[in-house]
Amino acid sequence: MTASKSLESGVAIRVRQLRKSFGSQVVLDGIDLDIQPGEIFVLMGPSGSGKSVLLRHLIGLETSDSGEILLNDTRIEDEGIRDRFRLAMVFQSGGLLNSLTVGENVGLYLSEHRLKSALEIERIVQEKLALVHLGPKDSLKYPSELSGGMKKRVAIARALVMEPQVVLYDEPTSELDPLVAVTVGREIVRANAVTHATTLVVTHDRDLAFGIANRIAFLSEGRIVAVGTPEAIRASQDPLVRRFLSADFTRD
Repeated sequence: MTASKSLESGVAIRVRQLRKSFGSQVVLDGIDLDIQPGEIFVLMGPSGSGKSVLLRHLIGLETSDSGEILLNDTRIEDEGIRDRFRLAMVFQSGGLLNSLTVGENVGLYLSEHRLKSALEIERIVQEKLALVHLGPKDSLKYPSELSGGMKKRVAIARALVMEPQVVLYDEPTSELDPLVAVTVGREIVRANAVTHATTLVVTHDRDLAFGIANRIAFLSEGRIVAVGTPEAIRASQDPLVRRFLSADFTRD
């Protein structure tokens, strides 16, 4: 897999001295990041390092103790930010509604907000499903009939329906076998190439990170210890990075 190099659109994400604690536990300890418009940026690190907490700040589910996050030059807490920028989230579990078909799940955002006619929603749904190599027959299935990999692809299609400027992925290959994980990685790259959305992937999957990223940040114990291209991260001599990359563990 090779990541899209087109940085024609999307928005810049800037994180400045972000801090978050839960009680006495410091989870984010002065995070600084610059994510460029349109790139695939991977936040990698071991479980419990603060990756998902940072992601929750970006989507607005957590509030920092101090510091700030900016989309271009606008603070993410500012009023009307969600009207100015379209953010889509692909949850670790997929987040599909079991009572709806695949097609209904993918088109839910458009139908709930009554943004398009039923005919237009169907056209858009099929268009987005095709981007992740799913077809009209798949749109009639229910989530319970799908494999883990197919659920992830449907979740990506649902995110793309929003025509997002930013797409956030939380552990997109968790609970998938290595071959299916490679397929999901390819779909992430394909979606980025088509939409040029700024893409942030949170993962502890080393193969995924090195396979899709334009750049990688390594997070450990709430701090960024290394940022660079996949090649630079592989060559890093930071002991925390070396320990993580040389660890022998299975995907969980």
